[in-house]
Amino acid sequence: NDLGGAAQRSSQPRPRLRERYTFDNYIVGPGNRLAFAAAEGVARDAGRLYNPLFIYGGPGLGKTHLLHAIGHELLEQGLHVVYLSAEAFTNQLITAIQQRKMDDFRARYRSADALLMDDIQFIAGKEQTQEEFFYTFNELYEAGKQIVITSDKSPALIQHLEERLRTRFEWGMIADLQAPDMETRIAILRHKAAEQHIRVRDDVLQVIAARFKNNIRELEGSLTRVVAYSRLTGESLTPELVHSALASLEPTEPRLPPSPELIMDIVCRYFDIDRDGLLSKSREKRVAYPRQVAMYLMRELAHRSLVEIGDALGGRDHSTVHHGWRKMERSLAVDPETKRDIGSLRETIESSRRIA
Repeated sequence: NDLGGAAQRSSQPRPRLRERYTFDNYIVGPGNRLAFAAAEGVARDAGRLYNPLFIYGGPGLGKTHLLHAIGHELLEQGLHVVYLSAEAFTNQLITAIQQRKMDDFRARYRSADALLMDDIQFIAGKEQTQEEFFYTFNELYEAGKQIVITSDKSPALIQHLEERLRTRFEWGMIADLQAPDMETRIAILRHKAAEQHIRVRDDVLQVIAARFKNNIRELEGSLTRVVAYSRLTGESLTPELVHSALASLEPTEPRLPPSPELIMDIVCRYFDIDRDGLLSKSREKRVAYPRQVAMYLMRELAHRSLVEIGDALGGRDHSTVHHGWRKMERSLAVDPETKRDIGSLRETIESSRRIA
């Protein structure tokens, strides 16, 4: 009989777990110590220590990371692990109902040694999904199999969740994830930098850590952006660079300011001139006007200093750049053609950044 079970197991697809999401890569601080210890305990002694383990916390605080870390450990032990989101569970249930394959659906989950389910709050208000999950839960629980569930809020606060499920979620261990403190955020950034083999000064990490307090994904993402910005501009990683790299990040759509390179490319294309003409000493209007437009855009959109703009445009003096930038500001107020050029260029630069 067990041989049949083994054959069924080997035919099961391996769960898709992210390689990075291991216990070794998880930075522990006061806000997540309990959840981490519980997850490690479950991975060591599946089905016996905390069952179910219910981990909850806001977005980007590491719930999925812990879930995957448990999955990696249990797979190492040769256990049959089923990992999925509650949304995927619901979709598979709907398909099974349509195709009249409910027996296959039930067998898939009830043959697991461990069921790891992300974002359980998604099943709230879905009666049939809750019912199926209830029976799956009972069968696994009674067979001593491990269940780990994550959610964005505690069982008590999930609205439209059936009482019988709520009480089962509270049978085992409930662990919450709090936002990391400053020291933990710096440790997370250090770890991320080491992973990418980059040296980043502590004062730079502190500036980033001070800005992103409630979401580790955003925290790590901002380090990646700052490093990319430093490579694009050729500037060294300093607290000032962090400010310029993160200055233009709208809360809804994190993006880097455009690089001087991008601005020059678009200006050259728009005015149909080559880069040599733009950087030359020529004062011919054909190249002088586009050059001043480029100065203005580098100042306004890329937030570059006059010296940086001068360097980018063939080593010009910062007073020349200041003059060109001011001249454009005045033209914009009075000359409809300048206004139209600058408007079109701004749009082109913005849309090319969106594509990038």
